[in-house]
Amino acid sequence: MDSRPALDGVLVADLSRVLAGPTTAMVLGDLGADVIKVESPAGDDTRRWGPPFDSQGRAAYHHAANRNKRSIALDFADAGDLELARRLCSRADVVIANFRPGTLERYGLGYDRTAAGNPGVVYCEISGFGEERGRDLPGYDPLVQALGGLMSVTGTPEQPLKVGVALVDVIAGLYGAIGVLAALRERDRGGTGQRVTINLLHVTLAALANQAAGWLASGLLPERLGNVHPSIEPFATFRAKDGDLMVCAGNDAQFAALARVLGAPALASDERFADNRRRVANRDALRTALEGALAARTSREWASELGAAGVPAGPVQDVAEAFALAETLGLDVVAETDGVRTVASPVELSRNPAVLDRRPPDHDEHGAEIRAWLEG
Repeated sequence: MDSRPALDGVLVADLSRVLAGPTTAMVLGDLGADVIKVESPAGDDTRRWGPPFDSQGRAAYHHAANRNKRSIALDFADAGDLELARRLCSRADVVIANFRPGTLERYGLGYDRTAAGNPGVVYCEISGFGEERGRDLPGYDPLVQALGGLMSVTGTPEQPLKVGVALVDVIAGLYGAIGVLAALRERDRGGTGQRVTINLLHVTLAALANQAAGWLASGLLPERLGNVHPSIEPFATFRAKDGDLMVCAGNDAQFAALARVLGAPALASDERFADNRRRVANRDALRTALEGALAARTSREWASELGAAGVPAGPVQDVAEAFALAETLGLDVVAETDGVRTVASPVELSRNPAVLDRRPPDHDEHGAEIRAWLEG
């Protein structure tokens, strides 16, 4: 059995910074690609984004997207460093970048020039708002959440809220990895690479999923409903004795089981709640009834009983509790390399598992060895 990583032998030049592009590169690195992270002399911005910092004073934010890489600092304003960057791109199977459109072309590092000397290259570029009239708009995740409609459906009726992580960047990074893998597969068939482009606005609209589909189908704007689902009831958090309990009763049978466990079986036969459409229409009355019953016990007690009855439910946990749950369930979700702990790759391949053998590199940590290789 071939136990080499799936992307063994694939060389990635990671010219990106912050989160979306580095996430794409890290996913490829986790799957076995040799990723060389090219940084400016000042380093990736995320190296300074803290707190929190690890015990060595390194920004934890940088750890989130830079595992399984080697780092070299190159100054594109320096002719010698620029030549090394061009050599790297000429040898790479994959180039990843997220500069503003047109920036790398000025240095002779754009797709056309790179592909002219390296026709097999897969060149992935991530922008904020595309390469036409939005080319000069800054692609910061919270800004895209605001302009892209995500904040309009996140939060309470009184206040829009951003998601608690840079979710658009993360999703864009995953779309970038998917695009690169598809282009590599096509290269296997035809021998020629291609350009892969991702923009954060389009990613946000795609991530709106049912909310976007609802507007496209009906023309009705979705509303901010907090933790309430726009189309299913009860499918939200409800107040129990000690805190919030998430209940996901997605069909009539689960709702009947919920009512039975709460000691209020008559709710399932109440005309106001007889099916999902009517439960959505009467959700305020239903919430009053459910929370009246839930107040008798803690969220964890209810979660246990409801789970046994086939009703998906659980308390709202913090990050530490979430990691503890994964450990309890036997999931291997933490990777530690040279004292740096990161979330392990969630991609599990039975024959070619991810190999997490490089901690996020220090700035220019591998500069000497990479320079020697490029100059040789």
